[in-house]
Amino acid sequence: MVEKNSEEDAGSARWVLACELSRLRESSGRSLAQLSDEANYDRTYLHRLETGERLSKLPVMETLDRIYGTSGLLVRLWGLARLDAFKDKYREFMRYEAKATIMQKYAMVVPGLLQTDDFAREALALAPAPISADELEENVAARLSRQELLHRNPPPDVRIILGESALRRPAKDPKVWHEQLKRIVDAADAPNMTIQVIPFSAGLHGLLGGSLTLLWMADGSSVAYLEGNNSGDLIEEPGEVARYRLAYDRLRDAALSPPDSAAFMRQLVEDSRP
Repeated sequence: MVEKNSEEDAGSARWVLACELSRLRESSGRSLAQLSDEANYDRTYLHRLETGERLSKLPVMETLDRIYGTSGLLVRLWGLARLDAFKDKYREFMRYEAKATIMQKYAMVVPGLLQTDDFAREALALAPAPISADELEENVAARLSRQELLHRNPPPDVRIILGESALRRPAKDPKVWHEQLKRIVDAADAPNMTIQVIPFSAGLHGLLGGSLTLLWMADGSSVAYLEGNNSGDLIEEPGEVARYRLAYDRLRDAALSPPDSAAFMRQLVEDSRP
């Protein structure tokens, strides 16, 4: 059985998911060893999901939904539980992000929506405060879980403008960096995705120093999210959002065209071959 660590834990979606995982396995009459064999996941890992110590990745929940015949229940609970891993302002932003029909981003580093597992792991390991291997894997799972929104039906329309610095600052492992650049190029081929590069030669612009995300909902409302190294600011006031939209439009005008951006990035992929 799941033991809650506090009243706050007991009220969290993550704790509810852990309880349901434990209940479903026990109700099915399976031991952890039997479930491990059937699901093809490590027994210790499955146990830690049932105690709420770890947050899974989406394919794990899809597999368990199939085994238990729960028709997507675990995937839905996982979608709520993953929000527990993020701070309050970012959590609110993610709620908007999950509903957005149009998304526009500017980033000076490779954004989480485009990161590979290995690149995310290396980037998150560089946090100022040391973290354990388990905490690192937890953070990787939380970050990559956001990529599921790109596969919704229908998916949002996404435009990402990458500062050239995002494509010039490599991972320590050349193979990891090569695969990361390939992921970006592959993502740009999706019909709902446009990726542009703002080159160093474009000079100074109004969005230097952080990242910006603009989100539009189906009802026409919009929000902006500004993010720095250690802070984030969710902007909902229409006049403020409009000002950031204008800054984004100006940046888009200064960026390489989508075809030129694709050619630029493909050359970087070739140049990065280990």
